[in-house]
Amino acid sequence: MFRGLAGHCPACGRGNLFWKYLKVNAHCEVCHTDLSRYPADDGPAYLTILLVGHLVVAPMLFFPIVWRSNPLYALPIILVPLSILTLGLLPRIKGGWVGMMYALGVKDTDAKLHTADVAD
Repeated sequence: MFRGLAGHCPACGRGNLFWKYLKVNAHCEVCHTDLSRYPADDGPAYLTILLVGHLVVAPMLFFPIVWRSNPLYALPIILVPLSILTLGLLPRIKGGWVGMMYALGVKDTDAKLHTADVAD
């Protein structure tokens, strides 16, 4: 999981996990592990929103300067760092999520089989 948080292959820790901002490599270029088999659908986005919301937004609402200041100044001052923090955390959380799926042995075929069982 920690290898995924660092953006590396969860199997070997040397290859890159992502080939774009949030696009997971199909295979590790070092150990050739099939990385596309580990699902990371909406979980990383929800977890990022949960963390940023509880750690940054909720405490910020307790400061009276947020409520008393002019919105033309307060919104950019609040939203720009908040956006940077969210965009910075999202690939790390997604990497950790893929690492967790690798460590637990959960594959995309497991989710499809479970969905088929529920439908029957």
